Amino acid sequence: MKKIAQIALIILAALPMAKAQESPKEEDFYKIVTPPIPEGIVLEVGGLTSLPNGSLGISTRRGDVWIVDNPTSRTPYFRKFATGLHEVLGLAYKDGVLYCAQRGELTKLIDKNGDGKADVYETVYSWPLSGHYHEYSFGPKVAPDGSFFVSGNVAFGDEEWWRGESRVPGRGWIFRITPDGKFEPYATGVRSPAGISMLKGELWYTDNQGDWMGTGGIFPVKKGGFMGHPAGLKWAELPNSPVKLTEKQFFAERDNRQERDENNRAIKPENTRKEEPQFLYQLKEKYDMVQLPAVWLPYGVHGVSTSELIMDETNGGFGPFTGQVFVGDQGQSNIMRIVLEKVKGEYQGASIGFRSGFQSGVLRMAFDKDGSMFVGETNRGWGSAGDANQGLQRLVWNGKMPFEMYTVKAMPDGFEIEFTMPVDRKSAEDLDSYKVSSYLYKHYPVYGSPPIDTKDVNVKGVKLSEDGKKVRIVLDGMRQYFVHKIELAGVRAENNYWSLVHPDAYYTLNNIPDGEKLKASDLKTTRSGNAKPADAAPVKEHVSPDGKGKAPATTKTAKAPTWEEVKPLLAKNTCLACHAIDKKVVGPAYADVAKRKYSNEKIVELIYAPKPENWPDYSTPMAPMPQVPKAEAMKIAAWINSLAK
Repeated sequence: MKKIAQIALIILAALPMAKAQESPKEEDFYKIVTPPIPEGIVLEVGGLTSLPNGSLGISTRRGDVWIVDNPTSRTPYFRKFATGLHEVLGLAYKDGVLYCAQRGELTKLIDKNGDGKADVYETVYSWPLSGHYHEYSFGPKVAPDGSFFVSGNVAFGDEEWWRGESRVPGRGWIFRITPDGKFEPYATGVRSPAGISMLKGELWYTDNQGDWMGTGGIFPVKKGGFMGHPAGLKWAELPNSPVKLTEKQFFAERDNRQERDENNRAIKPENTRKEEPQFLYQLKEKYDMVQLPAVWLPYGVHGVSTSELIMDETNGGFGPFTGQVFVGDQGQSNIMRIVLEKVKGEYQGASIGFRSGFQSGVLRMAFDKDGSMFVGETNRGWGSAGDANQGLQRLVWNGKMPFEMYTVKAMPDGFEIEFTMPVDRKSAEDLDSYKVSSYLYKHYPVYGSPPIDTKDVNVKGVKLSEDGKKVRIVLDGMRQYFVHKIELAGVRAENNYWSLVHPDAYYTLNNIPDGEKLKASDLKTTRSGNAKPADAAPVKEHVSPDGKGKAPATTKTAKAPTWEEVKPLLAKNTCLACHAIDKKVVGPAYADVAKRKYSNEKIVELIYAPKPENWPDYSTPMAPMPQVPKAEAMKIAAWINSLAK
């Protein structure tokens, strides 16, 4: 009996440790596979498309088009289909023929003799160029009527190098090329529209943070729409323009900040003025052609350089997310999952993390017939979290169910979250398992915006469904148009007590739905008092879905914070989006910053008010980060200086 009692005590003592084990990660469900690429082939992928016979079409920034036969096999066969093109940033298949958008034209590639190589390069339509290096052209995307959509990147100023400009028609626009080769301007207000997409016959695009774009966004596109960047309005009064907003009207609402110093040199706008912030939704309330993004992507958390959208139409071959949308990011080399819904006739929804760790910047994606996702990569001109300059990889689901937020839907009094598996009732009915805040981004000519007007939103109560797969979160103080960050750090799965693979969702609330609100008597309002900040969580064992784990990491105390101590702060404050310890990414390596011998206080000052002129070799200026708490900024600074040798 004594021995049995001892065994029972051991088992009971082990239970809290089992619950404390860290849950499986993204890589435990979705594997990144790198197919063999023949020596000498440099892809720098600009376009991907799956062909009806199972082959994969690839266009490259170097001007080539490749066809890859048997692309998921151990020995895929690469054959060059076309060459000598100008930076091909998109590829489409229509009626047995490939079409691509070169920098200055839509081109039809025809294999007349059937030898597997294009022998006719036919211009469908050519558009004007000023010659500026940043005048990228993205697309084409084929519409249901057979026409093609292309998006045109803006150029940037000479003296005012930070200011997006439309020097020729089509720049800062999305335009349509009819099947018979006619040009039709369609919508404007775009800045760097790398992710033009067709989702179930509807036109969408993604934009990048920059001037007039506080952060990356995902926009539905309607004819005559204006998405917020004023450069393309230069051509809005031409006879064939569907956009009815003029430059004069726009700048009557917004200060363009074209100011000069005492030496008559242009002054770069900065986020330093004590001004009343203006928002894109305010412009929409006055001009109905203004289109808001369906989803704002939190800068540095879900990317820094938004790329293509793609919808999962694999019928379960890629996991439980059929019908949902994925978006890539070039700078952070990752992919996010987007959950969309329509409320009062407008799209809105949430951005949720999905998969990181790609070898280079994610620019294009395409699904294979086996349900896996091909990922085309490049980082030239920008930099990326991945080590490689380019690549082609494949993302494969292993058939195991991840514990994730399946959908996030707006309700009249909060949000309803559906999970991929039932949740543990005690954790889901504990209000300390949830944290909600809301914020928005400025609409102004400065490069990017920090999240501003951030407020915590009180969680009044929750209601869990009988099957344990849905929870209603009732809030006090939802704000229309604002991004609502929904954190579910304390919610656990019912059967295995896993935490969510991605516990945060960022929901852009363009409209609050009508309908019945839950009664107070329907809600659970208990609090356990166990809530902890994410960066205070203990180091835990990583346990994979099959139960095999790794030994917990250990940390050591030092005068300056260790990497293990500072990494959660860097991740939380989005520093890792642009910086690495010992290599250049979007910004300088931390080790290179340490060599400057700044004091801790000076580094904190530069976090809050960066000076891009200190780093002239980096093309992308760092956005001010006033939202970083002072105590955390000091820890980060102390760690950076500990790298000095």
